[in-house]
Amino acid sequence: MVSLPVLLSLALLPFVAAQDHSLDIEAIEAHFTQSHIVPDFLTSFTPSALLDLNYAGVGNVTPGQALTIKQVSAAPTLTVTPANSSVSFSGTYTLAMLDAETVGSTLPDGVNRHWLVNGVEVTGSTVTIAGGNAITPYAGPGPAAGSGPHRYVVALYTQPSTFTAPAAFSKPLGVSRMDFNAYVKDSGLGPLVAANYIDVEEGTATISIAPTSAVVTSTLLPASSSGSSGTHAASTTGSSASATGTAKSGAPTLSKFSPLAAALAGLFIFIVA
Repeated sequence: MVSLPVLLSLALLPFVAAQDHSLDIEAIEAHFTQSHIVPDFLTSFTPSALLDLNYAGVGNVTPGQALTIKQVSAAPTLTVTPANSSVSFSGTYTLAMLDAETVGSTLPDGVNRHWLVNGVEVTGSTVTIAGGNAITPYAGPGPAAGSGPHRYVVALYTQPSTFTAPAAFSKPLGVSRMDFNAYVKDSGLGPLVAANYIDVEEGTATISIAPTSAVVTSTLLPASSSGSSGTHAASTTGSSASATGTAKSGAPTLSKFSPLAAALAGLFIFIVA
């Protein structure tokens, strides 16, 4: 006779096999639109993985989480989670952290670069920065006092073998302004694999910040298995970020658990029968 644990395992197999992060992907894309990173900084955002930022003493951050300058003074550790089982990562990438400033910023002179490393290695979910070519080593966010909550975007791009850094970026550089989108184009970087962002503010804002609407993940629909993807930090429990980066929580979507419910129901019927 087959034991109950074995039956339960068999019943859950379809759920495990079908599980993906499509709702997480939809959520991080919504966060980037809600925070106006798209289109203030990025013209579009269709990643294929989720990017976790883990700061010492903070842990994994949620998109747009409000952090202090002290909390982000040291570089975070990074991990990537593919959108689904059909996506895998290995090889060489470029990592960057850019200051997209406050919501509604037009950024005519580009963005401040706080981190730029070429030749970053990704194996499985592990992002290995050591051994890469650090054009700008990590320099923690330091927005001007009273300038409002700045959106610091951490992005991971595919770096193909044809990648060539522009001449101006052939040697180490400190924090400075740059046209990052032009850098991506001119150097031949590949697609944006994954990205996340945090809000950092110093003092009380002395300027008017454009309002935004919170992301409600319970209203999102799962992305198709061949569609785009985003960041694991975009919680399936309904976490969202306001204009100031304050996280909010809601109820998880029922659709996320429907395969499990169906499997358990099927197991119950089998046992009763």
